[in-house]
Amino acid sequence: MTDAIAQVPPEFRAGTQALSFHTMRHLGTARALRRLLVPRDPPEPLVDALLQVSLTLLLPAANAAEAAGGTSEATTVPTAAAPAPGLPVPDSNAPTYTPHTVVDQAVNAAASMRRLLPFKGLVNGCLRGFLRDPAALLAQAVKTVEGRWNHPQWWVDKIRAAYPAEWQQLLAAANVPAPLTLRVNRRRATREQVLEAFAAAGIAAEPSGSAGLALTQPRPVAQLPGYDEGWWSVQDAGAQLAVPLLAVRDGERVLDACAAPGGKTAHLLELADVALTALDADGVRLQRVRENLERLDLRRPDTVLRRADAADLAEWWDGVPYDAVLADVPCTASGIVRRHPDIRWLRRADDVARTVKLQTRIVDALWTTVAPGGRLLYVTCSIFPEENERQAAAFVSRHPDAQRLDAPGQLLPVAMDTTPGAQRDGFFYALFAKVS
Repeated sequence: MTDAIAQVPPEFRAGTQALSFHTMRHLGTARALRRLLVPRDPPEPLVDALLQVSLTLLLPAANAAEAAGGTSEATTVPTAAAPAPGLPVPDSNAPTYTPHTVVDQAVNAAASMRRLLPFKGLVNGCLRGFLRDPAALLAQAVKTVEGRWNHPQWWVDKIRAAYPAEWQQLLAAANVPAPLTLRVNRRRATREQVLEAFAAAGIAAEPSGSAGLALTQPRPVAQLPGYDEGWWSVQDAGAQLAVPLLAVRDGERVLDACAAPGGKTAHLLELADVALTALDADGVRLQRVRENLERLDLRRPDTVLRRADAADLAEWWDGVPYDAVLADVPCTASGIVRRHPDIRWLRRADDVARTVKLQTRIVDALWTTVAPGGRLLYVTCSIFPEENERQAAAFVSRHPDAQRLDAPGQLLPVAMDTTPGAQRDGFFYALFAKVS
C-alpha cells in the first residue's frame, strides 16, 4: 500500500493514506455490511471498492446510533480507546464527514467515471439503505468473524489458538492506529535537545524507552524539527530494542542482514564504531538505507551496502567471520498490522509456512558467518509462534554449537494504552552465541 500511495500527487498523499488505512482497519465490517445491503457482488470491482470505503466512513453513524438507542443523529468519530460491546474499534485518526457528505461524494464519484455511471443508483441506494437503520445492520455485520474483528477468519483462528487469554485484546489492539515514534541519533543530538526543539515548535512528545520519543499526534516527518539535521529516525519502540540486545562494541565486524529500510543499520552505527556490512535483496529498498545513513551522517569508509540474497553466501561473503550478526528475517509482519493495516488482507494462511522455510534457509546460512564466540540476534516483527519461538527452538536443535542467551522472546503489541510512550508493536527476539 505504501508504494501505491507514493504514486499519488503530494498534495493528496496524506489524505489518501489516512482514508486507505481507515478502510483497511474496518474492511471486514464494511464487507459484511455490503453483503447485507447488496447480496450479490457488483460486476464492477471498483463499485464494490467505492461502497466499502464509503461504508467505513459511515460507521461513526452506526456507533452513534447504538449509543443513542437506535438513532443516527450524532455523526462525529468517537475517540475512546475501546469500542462499545460488539462494535468496531473507533479510529480517532479517521477522516470525519457527515453521512450526507459521504453519500453525496460517493454518488458523484460513480457519476464521474463512465464505467461506474450505470451503478450510480446502486451506490446511492446501498448507502442510504445503511443510514435508514445503521445500528441494526451493524449488529448483524459483527455477528461474522471478519465483521467483528476486521481480520480474515484464518488469522483470527491462529491468534486465538496461540494466545487463548489475550486473543481478543490483540485483535482489537491491531485496529488502534500506532503513534509516531522516533529514535534519537545520539551522534547528532540528545533526547532533551530534540524535546526542547519540538516544544518550541508546539509539538507534544514524550520519552519512550532509552533513546526514543513518541508524538502525541502524528505529523509529516520531513516537517519535524531536526529531520534535515539527522537528529532522529522513525522507529517503533519495540524495534528499538534490537541493537542494544546485540551489544555491539567498537572495532567489531558486524553484519546487518535483510537491512532495509535501515533503522537498525543506523542504530548499529550510532552505538558503536564498527565495520558494518548491510545486505538487502531489494535494490530499491537498499537505496533507502543509503539515503537514511546520509541524512543521519552515519556513512563510514568501512560501511558496506550490498544488494544480495543473505542466504546465498557465495554471492557476497568474503569468508571472514563476523563478531555480531543481526538477522531481521522476512516474516508475515503480523506484529505490525496496526501500523500497516493492509497486511492482514494481503497475507494468506499458507504464507506462514513459506516464511518459516525462508527464515530457516537464511538463518542457517548466516550462522556459518558467525565467528566462534560471536553472536546472532534472530528478529521478526511477527506474533505467530511458527515464525518465532518454534523457529528458535528448531535452530538450537539443528546447531549444537548455538547457545541461547537471555533475550525478551515474544513481545506482544501494546496498543490499547493511550499513552504514546507506553506503546509498541509486536516483535520476537532470540539471541545465540557460537560456542567453540
